[in-house]
Amino acid sequence: MKLIVDELTEEKRLDSYLAEYLQDFSRSKIQSEIKNGNITVNSAPVKTSYHIKEGDIIELTLSSPDSIVIEPEDIPLDIVYEDEEMAVINKPSGMLTHPTASENKGTLVNALLFKYGENLSDINGEYRRGIIHRLDRNTSGLLMIAKNNKAHEFLSNEMKKHNIIKRYYAVVRGIVEKDEFEINKPIGRNPRQPNKMCISENGKESLTKVKVLKRFKDATFVELQLITGRTHQIRVHMASIGHPVYNDTLYGFGKMKIKTDEQVLESYQLTFPHPYDGKNITVEIPYSEKLEKVLKYLNNASL
Repeated sequence: MKLIVDELTEEKRLDSYLAEYLQDFSRSKIQSEIKNGNITVNSAPVKTSYHIKEGDIIELTLSSPDSIVIEPEDIPLDIVYEDEEMAVINKPSGMLTHPTASENKGTLVNALLFKYGENLSDINGEYRRGIIHRLDRNTSGLLMIAKNNKAHEFLSNEMKKHNIIKRYYAVVRGIVEKDEFEINKPIGRNPRQPNKMCISENGKESLTKVKVLKRFKDATFVELQLITGRTHQIRVHMASIGHPVYNDTLYGFGKMKIKTDEQVLESYQLTFPHPYDGKNITVEIPYSEKLEKVLKYLNNASL
């Protein structure tokens, strides 16, 4: 079994990281496997306290079988692009990208297993079959899916080199004054609230490009391009400059008259080199119902 650490994974201990995948193994068992050399990083033995980094390749030769079973579920998929190597899925708001230790039903992976069966990459384990990158539960939009490990490795490498362009739409609080600018602030885990990220001197380098599309009475519609892809990057960066994403209660948006399911943020465009011939492909989707609802309300409120 082989795992590739993606850029959304903050630096954490190797044993903690593996505990998320190997549900049939205790933390002490995982530590024992590392000490015995059955788990290596970049083809070299490491300590249990090793902190993983983006791009690390973890290889596992375990003394007992990994019997994780994620059940296929007949959940409709909005397939925006597809060929023999990969697919691009429009993930709805409210859906987890992949199962977790506490939630293993109703996720995108459950739906992918029903649609594609074994025709999905398994380079990142059963919990993330086909998954190259992720979106937060309440962030909707485009996700690339790999149908085999070769395509997965190619696209993961292109993402690491920042050759994949990811653009988002968001509505944020207040009037953003500059038409175009960059936010370059490192992001790390919030020490007081483990479910949150924050701007941190010890965090990972994080860069977001921002472009204003329309200003309303007390809100701004923006396009964002992720140069890096940290956990909650857009939400943390926009909150850090006083413009949290609309209805993002985790990062301090506050209450508004129009209700939606959490943050009004969606991945609307992906440009990526194809794994077969390297030619660039651009995939784009129209506004979601959630975004249209908020924009209509803001337009009417500004009249």
